[in-house]
Amino acid sequence: MKNNSSPLYGGIEGGGTKFVCAVGTGPNNIQAEVRFQTTSPEETMAQAVDFFKQQEAAFGKLASIGFGSFGPLDPNPDSPTYGYILPTPKPGWTNANVVGMLRNHFDIPIIFDTDVNAAALGEWQWGKGQGLGTFIYLTIGTGIGGGAYVEGKLLHGLVHPEMGHIPLPHDKSKDPFEGVCPFHGDCLEGLASGLSIEKRWGRRGASLEVDHPAWDLEAEYIASALATFSYTISPERIILGGGVGQLPHLLPRIQQRTQKLINGYIKSAAILENIETYITHPGLGNRSGVLGALAVAKQAAPDG
Repeated sequence: MKNNSSPLYGGIEGGGTKFVCAVGTGPNNIQAEVRFQTTSPEETMAQAVDFFKQQEAAFGKLASIGFGSFGPLDPNPDSPTYGYILPTPKPGWTNANVVGMLRNHFDIPIIFDTDVNAAALGEWQWGKGQGLGTFIYLTIGTGIGGGAYVEGKLLHGLVHPEMGHIPLPHDKSKDPFEGVCPFHGDCLEGLASGLSIEKRWGRRGASLEVDHPAWDLEAEYIASALATFSYTISPERIILGGGVGQLPHLLPRIQQRTQKLINGYIKSAAILENIETYITHPGLGNRSGVLGALAVAKQAAPDG
């Protein structure tokens, strides 16, 4: 066993298609990392447990584990269903007590939050959220979710923000697509997620040409949402992650359309003059989630 002079933390980025687990302290100190497919809760969490046990055998007991998961989920430590996945379209995961599965094996603090809240904390700690008091991290991939860091802390509330499910203006004469959300049809996720692109156009977004009409439609829907978030939360920055959100050719269209929709109403240079830094890609790239899980763990540890 290797003795470490400083504590190590465990982090889990729990996505609907893959899990990423890491042990370390931050971007410059990752001792080990693994990724595997999201299958059943029992099989997936068993792989996470095995990974952390192997790392504890090599490096010593972890100080804590941060777990950023797809949702909906219960992040309230005082709730009887804390650590559970709430009703979800992901088959087999509804009411899965994923934190309980970890606690059966580890007697250390285990902190549970949404994957996007964890990513937001990672960006605040090491990325484009550094020095900001209020900002949003929005992931646009297979699904859409948003995490908010508001006045120095992650935003929760009744449950947690569900930014991907806000309603949008939907001109069905221009876009007759009904949407893919099993709950709402044509909400933001239903109209602008990676899954919606594939269902609407018959091809994955990554295979579409940069001048394909999909992208103007995508920019319109995302910009409508970002304008709404700008009015309601008043973030100092909006960070766009995810496989679709990080497409380089899409970002300028979103920036320009958001600026046009706000139409000068928010009298801030951030929007009027510096839209390129107001709406931006993550500083941590596609590492925001797993590094954010480590940041969650560090906050939860006794010496964090």
